[in-house]
Amino acid sequence: MYKSMFQFKSLARIGLPVLLVAGLGACATPFKADVSRFAVPLPAPQGQTFAVVAEDPKLAGGLEFATYANVVASEMQELGYAQAASPESADLLVRFDYQVDNGRERVRTDFNGAGFAGPAFGPWGPWGGWRGGFGGWGVGFNDPFFGGPNVRSYTIYTSGIDLKIDRAVDGQRLFEGKAEAVSRSNRLPRLVPNLVDAIFTDFPGNSGETLRITIRDDEKTVRQAD
Repeated sequence: MYKSMFQFKSLARIGLPVLLVAGLGACATPFKADVSRFAVPLPAPQGQTFAVVAEDPKLAGGLEFATYANVVASEMQELGYAQAASPESADLLVRFDYQVDNGRERVRTDFNGAGFAGPAFGPWGPWGGWRGGFGGWGVGFNDPFFGGPNVRSYTIYTSGIDLKIDRAVDGQRLFEGKAEAVSRSNRLPRLVPNLVDAIFTDFPGNSGETLRITIRDDEKTVRQAD
């Protein structure tokens, strides 16, 4: 609906067939984010100015926030907007926030004897055997020498960003977006740039749509409707 109104990221980065992308950077763990966006029809960017401001006043003025704000600013400039000298002189205010939770434990159980293994991260079992079955569940070796479950626990974290764009002259909300990811890392310097990349992929997207955006180390992405 909005495709003619914005300069998108290169088409080489979106919509590639899953099998093609899977062959690229196969050794790297992809970053996956769920992105929801809402927007009103806008004219194509023609040099309007913007400023990235902290949604949470406690973040304003911090060096960490400034680092992530620069990532957002780069994406806005790529779309065709110009960075203002100050929020007071900007045509658009980009309100930005980020967070990561304290994590929660997840338990994975593998049965090395006859039986079923818990959800796995890949197609290969702990002893190199192929995991068959449905929904990520696989069958272990039916070998009495390897009986008993193998239980592993690890911590997963949910990170997210909020991005809002308001017209400065009257405060009208033009865009709202959220990106969330579940991962085994709580390192914001890695998470936030990936989340920003996800929310700006095919920006502004279809209003009201939620997508799964997959980002790989080679910068290829795959969009899948929720």
